[in-house]
Amino acid sequence: MTDTTRDLIHANASAVPAGVALGALNNGFHLASAKDFGSDIDVLNYALTLEYLEAEFYRQGNKANLVSGKEKKYLMQIGADEASHVATLTATIQKLGGTPVGAPAVDFGGAFESRKSYLTTAHIFENKGVGAYLGAAGFVKDKMILQAAAGIFGVEARHAAVVGNLLGLKAEGGVYQGPFEKGIAKGDVLKAVAPFLVDPGKVVAAITY
Repeated sequence: MTDTTRDLIHANASAVPAGVALGALNNGFHLASAKDFGSDIDVLNYALTLEYLEAEFYRQGNKANLVSGKEKKYLMQIGADEASHVATLTATIQKLGGTPVGAPAVDFGGAFESRKSYLTTAHIFENKGVGAYLGAAGFVKDKMILQAAAGIFGVEARHAAVVGNLLGLKAEGGVYQGPFEKGIAKGDVLKAVAPFLVDPGKVVAAITY
């Protein structure tokens, strides 16, 4: 096991108008294709971009004081997890000799208008993250990095379940998505999050190879 993969595994063990944006984010699911990624660094930078988005989403959402009590405790911890993912992925890319992509400028529109809009957007973000990790998994060449990425995948799925529960959603199709998770193609994920990006073209260009 390399130092890089050991660090990643260890870290994982620890740590627009609202209607339009939500509609775009909640796109259909498709498998990724081989042309999406040329190396493990490509996959990691793709994951890093999504983690930047999630970490900033929870930073802003938690600052808005839309939830309290148990809900606030859960969402604060989820935000801390996403920030940890950003730090871990950044360090891993650097140790592999790559250059981490920069954090994109974001605008979450009406996502923080109410408790419901915050939780609903969070739920969709988390499920998108689950699908994105699964969709890219088959293109990771280093098995130890794949194992570590699977650790983040699992945490994202748990986040989605927690938020779904807070929303009072039904079990299958709400709190969890069904007997099998489905991967999402890189292009579909980027299209889905584009409404929240100030300059989506710049983001796509930075992680398109």
